[in-house]
Amino acid sequence: MAAGERIGVAKSQENTRQWSEITNRLQQVGIDYCIVDTSYWEQELDLGNINVLVLPNVETLTGVQANILQQWMSRGGKVIVTGPTGNLSQPIVRSQLRSLFGAYWGFPLSSPASLQLSETMPSQWSGSNQLSQTFMGAAVIPSNPNSQTAAVWLAEGNPPAAVVTENSTVLGWRWGIDAVSSPSVDVAWLQAALNRYGISTYGRFLPISHKEPTSCRPNTLPGNETRPLLPHWQLENTAPLPESRFNFPDGANITPVEVESMSREIEGLIARFESTLLTADASQSEINPSTGKVIEQLLSNRVEGNKSQLYSSLSNLHSVPTKKANPVNGNARQALKEARERLNKFQLFVEQRDYIQARRQWLEARRTLWDNYPTDRQLAQSEIRAMWLDRGTIVKARSESDLAAIFDRMAKAGINTVFFETVNAGYSIYPSRVAPQQNPLIRGWDPLKVAIKLAHERGMELHAWVWTFAAANQRHNIILNLPINNLGPLLSRYPDWAMSDRKGNLFHYNSGKAFLDPANPGVRRYLSLLLEEIATQYDVDGIQLDYIRYPFQSGDGTKTYGYGIAARQQFGQITGVDPTTLTLSNPLWSQWTGFRIQQVDSFVESVSQQLKQKRSDLILSTAVFPMVRHQRLVQIQQNWEEWIRQGWIDLLVPMTYAMDTQELQKLTSPLFSRSTEGTALILPGIRLLNLPDVVAVDQMQLLRGMSTEGFALFAAENFNSNLEKIFSRTQGNLASNQKDPLPHRQPFQATLSRYQTLQKEWNFLLTNHQISLNEKTLREWGQQADELASTLEELAAQPSTKNLLSAKLALSSFRRKFPRWTEETNAVPSYQAEVWQNRLVTLDNLLSYGEKRVLNQGQSRLN
Repeated sequence: MAAGERIGVAKSQENTRQWSEITNRLQQVGIDYCIVDTSYWEQELDLGNINVLVLPNVETLTGVQANILQQWMSRGGKVIVTGPTGNLSQPIVRSQLRSLFGAYWGFPLSSPASLQLSETMPSQWSGSNQLSQTFMGAAVIPSNPNSQTAAVWLAEGNPPAAVVTENSTVLGWRWGIDAVSSPSVDVAWLQAALNRYGISTYGRFLPISHKEPTSCRPNTLPGNETRPLLPHWQLENTAPLPESRFNFPDGANITPVEVESMSREIEGLIARFESTLLTADASQSEINPSTGKVIEQLLSNRVEGNKSQLYSSLSNLHSVPTKKANPVNGNARQALKEARERLNKFQLFVEQRDYIQARRQWLEARRTLWDNYPTDRQLAQSEIRAMWLDRGTIVKARSESDLAAIFDRMAKAGINTVFFETVNAGYSIYPSRVAPQQNPLIRGWDPLKVAIKLAHERGMELHAWVWTFAAANQRHNIILNLPINNLGPLLSRYPDWAMSDRKGNLFHYNSGKAFLDPANPGVRRYLSLLLEEIATQYDVDGIQLDYIRYPFQSGDGTKTYGYGIAARQQFGQITGVDPTTLTLSNPLWSQWTGFRIQQVDSFVESVSQQLKQKRSDLILSTAVFPMVRHQRLVQIQQNWEEWIRQGWIDLLVPMTYAMDTQELQKLTSPLFSRSTEGTALILPGIRLLNLPDVVAVDQMQLLRGMSTEGFALFAAENFNSNLEKIFSRTQGNLASNQKDPLPHRQPFQATLSRYQTLQKEWNFLLTNHQISLNEKTLREWGQQADELASTLEELAAQPSTKNLLSAKLALSSFRRKFPRWTEETNAVPSYQAEVWQNRLVTLDNLLSYGEKRVLNQGQSRLN
C-alpha cells in the first residue's frame, strides 16, 4: 500500500449481518482500514484522514452524509461503491449520489451471468482471471458522460456490470456476501479498484495488523465539541440539488408521475438542443442584417413564382450561405431525429409495461443528445461570463507565471470577469494594512496585484471576492495545521466581535465557520476600512460580498445564531429583553429576526454608498442564496430583494447550483418575478463540481435563453481541460470577444449587440422559410424590427435621455406585438418563442440598468 494512504469502510444497518464476510475479504486483501459507522457519521471529521472510502451495500445515506461525501470527493477523496448503495435514501439524495458516483444500481438480472471486462477497461486490470466469473448481479447505469464501463454482464443487451470515473468505482453486485459471489472474485475486484487509485495490494494476502480496526474519526476531539443532533432543514454548504426523475429500484415499474417527468426532461433537452443549434447556425450565416430587407426579398421570391414554397421545421433546415461549411450539422440534426424517435419508443414501451426497454430508450435518447450537443461553434452573445478563482487554486500558483497560466486558460475559454478570492476566513490574500494577517500559505508576493495586471492584459475584469461576515473556518485550520477551534487572525484579536448560538458556541455546528456580529460597530468599521483599502489601493473593477448573511439556522428555532455581545445589548435596549431568552412562540421573535435582517441590510447600504463615493466606476455584487424569500429571511437573514430595489448593488449572483438543467430552471425562474424588480443585473451560478461537461454547457444554454445578463461558474479548481476546449469553441476567441461590450460596463452597446444577435436568428429562419406569416404581418414585423434596431443604434452611439426614451418606446411596442407574431406561425416551437421573449425582456433590463449606471450617474458627476 502506498505510504500515507488510508482506507475507510462504511458499516451500516444494512451490511451488519454480513460484516464478518466483508471483513474476511478485507483481511485477505491485506489492507489497513478503519471503520466509518453510518449511525454516527455526521461531520467530515468522522472520515478522519482516509483517502478511499468503501461503501459495501450501504442502502441508506442521509443528505448530510451525501454533502460530506461531495465536499470530501471534491478534494480528491475516492470511493468504491457496491450493491444498491443509496437506493433507500431520499430522492434528492439518490440524485446527488448518482452524480457523485457517476453510476447507480439500475435493475437486477433475472439469472446469474458471467462478467466480461470491457475493451476500455483500465490497462492495469488485465491479467486477473478472478475478475471474470459467473454469479448474480445487477445492471449498473452510467449517469455521467465521463463514466466508463469497466465490465459488462454476458446477458441480453450486455448491461454494464462495473462503471468507473476518475474518483469512483461502482460494482453491480452485493460485494462481500458469500451467497452472491465468492471471496476470490470480491478480493480480486477490490484489489483492482484500489490499484486504480495507486494503492497496490497485489501479492499481499495477510492482514497488516492483527489489531481490531478502529473508528476513522480521530480519538481526540476538541474540548468543547459534541455530536450535534442534525434536524431536517437546509444546512450550510448544501447546494440545491435535483429531485430524482428516474429512480428505478430493482426494476420497479415506472409510475405515471415518473413517465411525465422523464418525458419532460427529454423534451426540454431536445428544445434546448434545437435552440442552441439555431444560435450556432445563425452566428455563421451571411444574411442581410435588416429584417425588413430579408422579408422584402422573401416576398419578392413569392411574387416571382415561388408561392408554393413550403415552410419547414427547425429540425429540417434548408441550406443558406454560411462563413464555412459545417460537417457536424448533419450529425446534430440526425441526433435530434433519433432522440425524438427514442422518446416515442420510451412512451410506447411504458404503455406496453416493458419498463426495462423503456429505460434503455430514455437513457439512449439522453445519451444521443449529450454526445452530439452543438459545441463546435460560437454560441455566446454580449454577456458576463464570470468565474470564481478560489483560494486553493491561488495558493497552488506560487508565482506570477503560475497564475498567468490560469488566466490564459480562462481567457482562451472566453471568461471576461473573474471573482478573485481576496479575503477568506479572516485572512487577506494580499499584504494588508487593515487585515491582521496575510494568508500564511502566500509568501513573497502579492497575488491580488498580479491578478489585476494579468486580467487587464487579457481584456478581463477582476472583482475582489470577499468573505464578509464569515471570519474563521475549521477546515482552513486543518490545512494550516492549527487547532481546529482556532478563531483565526481577526476573532483571535477581537473575540468580542464574534456571534454565537444560544449556548455560546462560536463555530456553526455543520459548516465549521465562525461569524462576525453585523451589529457590532467595530466589525462594521473594520469591514468598511478593509473594503475601502481594496477599492482604493488596487485597481479592481469590482467587489463581491460573499457570506453577506448570518449562519444557517433551523426554521423551528432550535438552532439559531446572531447572539453577539453588541447585538444582545442593542436588542435589549430596544425591547428590554435579552434575545437569548426568546423562543419561536414569543411575540418578540419576529422582531429579533427583523433586527438581524436590518443589520445586514444597513451594512450593504452603507458599504455601497461609501465605495461608490470613492470609486463611482466600481461594480458591487453579492453572492446570495436563491431560497424562497420567507425561508431565507428566517434561516439566514439575507434580504437581497431590498438591495436590488434600493439600487445598492449592481450585480446579483445567486448560487443556483444544480446537478441537472431542469432543477436549475426551477431555481432560477423565480429570480425574475416582480418581487425582484430593480436595475441590478442577474448572473445565476453554475457549480462545475461533479457536473458532466455537456450538462454544464446545457445549463449555460438554458441561462442564455432566460432573462439573464450572464452567468458565473464555480470554480476555477473544477475547470478541467475538456471544458476549456469546449468553451474556447463556443465562447472563446478573445480577439473578437474584446469587441463585445460588457453589459455592466456598456449596457446600451450590449443591448444593441444582443438585439442584433436576435435579428440574425429571425433573418436566418426567414431565409430558410421557417416563419410562416401573411404578407401584412411580415411587413409589420420587418418594419418594427428595423425601427427598433435604428433607435438602439442611435442610443449606443449617443447615450442621452432623449435617445433612451425613444429606444424604450420602440422596444415596448415591439414586445407587445411580438407574442402575436410568433403565435401566428406554427413553424416556431413554443420554447424558441419563449427564449426570444426572454431575451427581449433582457434588453429592457439593460436599458433600465444603463439609465441608472450611465445617464443618472453621469449627470450626478456633472452636478
